[in-house]
Amino acid sequence: MTAQLAIDGGAPIRREPFPEWPIFGNREEQLLLEVLHSGKWGELTGSKVVTFARDFAAFQGAAYGVCVPNGTLALEVGLEALGVGHADEIITTAYTFIATASSAFAVGARPIFVDIDPETNNIDPARIAAAITPRTKAIVPVHIGGQPADMDGVMEVARAHGIPVLEDACQAWGAAWRGTPVGAIGDLGCFSFQASKNITAGEGGIVVTNSREHYTMAWSLHNVGRLPEGGWYQHELLGRNLRMSEWQGAILTAQLERLPDAMALRQRNAARLTEGLADVPGLAPVKVDARVTSHAWHLYQIRYDPARFGGRGRDEFLKALQAEGIPCSGGYVPLTYQAAIQNTLRARFGEESLANLAEVPRAEHAGGHTVWLTQTMLLGEEADIDQIAEACRKIQRAWGE
Repeated sequence: MTAQLAIDGGAPIRREPFPEWPIFGNREEQLLLEVLHSGKWGELTGSKVVTFARDFAAFQGAAYGVCVPNGTLALEVGLEALGVGHADEIITTAYTFIATASSAFAVGARPIFVDIDPETNNIDPARIAAAITPRTKAIVPVHIGGQPADMDGVMEVARAHGIPVLEDACQAWGAAWRGTPVGAIGDLGCFSFQASKNITAGEGGIVVTNSREHYTMAWSLHNVGRLPEGGWYQHELLGRNLRMSEWQGAILTAQLERLPDAMALRQRNAARLTEGLADVPGLAPVKVDARVTSHAWHLYQIRYDPARFGGRGRDEFLKALQAEGIPCSGGYVPLTYQAAIQNTLRARFGEESLANLAEVPRAEHAGGHTVWLTQTMLLGEEADIDQIAEACRKIQRAWGE
């Protein structure tokens, strides 16, 4: 006999919460107190931000890092450091957070959206070349959920056309493609440390690069146009004050120290969940490319097939899974469908810019058929992971008969 679903009045599979976030301890407290008692609370007088920038850049295989207040500003600084500006174009994926596009608008550029690889939900490199125009000044792949995009394909197109690459790695701390950490594969890489992220200070971001030239430009842009070796009142660019505070630098230093162990736990639990879902018809975890040598697992993404659930839509499944005590969401709506994007394109680039929006059927399908589980759920015990799979099986048994 099939158990009654919680959404229909039955007992839920799970009643306990998953691990709370953020995770912190004595180390964060120690470093914060060091900042407090030092009286040096800003990047220009203290040492915590500079140390974290150096250590995180090295962690991602980069020579240089510039810390900023958040990931969105990291993307803006990265674009500006590449010389992207008024009426230029950047090519990116339609299946991403709005900051990938809003950062382009912020520097006066126009985002050009291409479709995704349906296996990974990441940008499809095969779609990039057709989107290139004389105005294209950067390609911005996004490592959705912590899985690296196909950087072989991205870099091949970029090099063939002489276009720089800015990696949106805002969900991909510690991720690597064929042994090379993301962020250090393209010309620059950007990371976020916002409250939901796998390493967090509540807010925060960083731009990393192996180019001294790009580093100097990014550093100047974030520090009111000064130069790293220049005078206090020597302003070579019209930069902004985008400096991170020492409080953030202190917390992030401690968070970075605990990241490797947390990554290993997420990896084990993601593998266990994939195994647990193998016998659930209609649920297929998003494929991990064989060339991915490290996955950040900010998200665990699942493709939902309504045909195997009695024709019930993805949103109905989400409600049923939530009722069983499993937090989940449907994730992104493709940016080409967002009113903010359409209205900004219309206002800045004319009505024809909407007519020229590329069709993104794969991103549209992902937007209506993907289930997201967050990184905190992968920090639980094995029993927690097993309950996720059991809740999915319970719903499938009830609806798939």
